[in-house]
Amino acid sequence: MRLDTRAVIRRLLAGQKLGVLATREPRSPYQSLVAFAVSKDLKHIYFATGVDTRKHANLIRFPEVSMLFDNRRNAAADFDRGIAVTALGRGEEVKAGSRKEVLGLYLSKHPTLEGFVKSPSCRIFQVRVKTYIVVTKFQQVRRIPF
Repeated sequence: MRLDTRAVIRRLLAGQKLGVLATREPRSPYQSLVAFAVSKDLKHIYFATGVDTRKHANLIRFPEVSMLFDNRRNAAADFDRGIAVTALGRGEEVKAGSRKEVLGLYLSKHPTLEGFVKSPSCRIFQVRVKTYIVVTKFQQVRRIPF
């Protein structure tokens, strides 16, 4: 049976609320746990951050990022049933013209974050996904360019 890799990505991202954002600092990588939402076509991943954070500074200086999503439960079955998806792309602030639509999508997944995302010091970013890397059964790797 052939695995529908896009369906695997879609199901995993729909079922998870948090992912790991990897940005770059001048001398090292930096990772942050972020609440996210994804566009229907899987081409954009959205997250919010304060303007006074390291991740915001890193995104402005070095916009190339990766994000990791997985379904692990910290159990032995993870080696057989675990799925990990890495998204590679470019992070940028959502433009004013798209902000209302993106906020609606984001808040439909994370309604408890409304106060945070609507504060003056918060910015909504999108990752324009260039490639997804999907790992299933611990070692089966598929690369999906966008």
